Amino acid sequence: MSMKRRLLIAAVTFGVVFGAGAVASLPAAAATPQCGPHCVQVFSAEFGTATSPNFVESVFLGLPVAGVPTILRRPSSSNPAGDMIIHAAGPVSKFYAAGMVSAAVNDHYGSENAVQIEYAPRGAPSGLCAGLARTAYQNEGLTLQPCQNPGTTVFIIDTADSPATAPTYFPIVNASTTDFVHPFTMTFPGKTDPSHRLLPQITVRHLRGNPTNVPLSQLWGSKVLN
Repeated sequence: MSMKRRLLIAAVTFGVVFGAGAVASLPAAAATPQCGPHCVQVFSAEFGTATSPNFVESVFLGLPVAGVPTILRRPSSSNPAGDMIIHAAGPVSKFYAAGMVSAAVNDHYGSENAVQIEYAPRGAPSGLCAGLARTAYQNEGLTLQPCQNPGTTVFIIDTADSPATAPTYFPIVNASTTDFVHPFTMTFPGKTDPSHRLLPQITVRHLRGNPTNVPLSQLWGSKVLN
């Protein structure tokens, strides 16, 4: 299958995974021209909205190297650090069938949807996805990891833990979590502008306030570029 067709199928699947209303369109100028037609962006509800995401998941210094932190930074049409594409998307049960999540994760989240987000500077897939270096633990930072790594590179769109904000904003749970009451969830701690931090790294922390009062620091939205 050609890369163009794979990306097209992934983009359609991404829309299905996140559900109607969860994925908004954004001008392709928010990414490099080479990635613009295929890029997706994940943004924090703490700092942005569907119409103005402001800060998006990106790669520190734009380096396509395993272990490099994934951070929040402003979108750019010239800096490829925010060029992210969909590596895989679908129900958690399909990731389980592929050996990418554990039986325990499938038991708890099998009917929910999940996604892998791959770094693709200037549209070129790197084989590295946003993930964790090991099984999730409190305050672990997100980094680039080989997309074939099971569990730690898969993220669950956990709309069930914040139904009042879904599908616009939702917790994103790392599929290596071993806590299913307060699962390890993508978090950007504190309210300080990410551009004012030396290393504005995204972390995972135990989900708080679920299901009725999840803090903005643990809620996320998504954008599809066109």
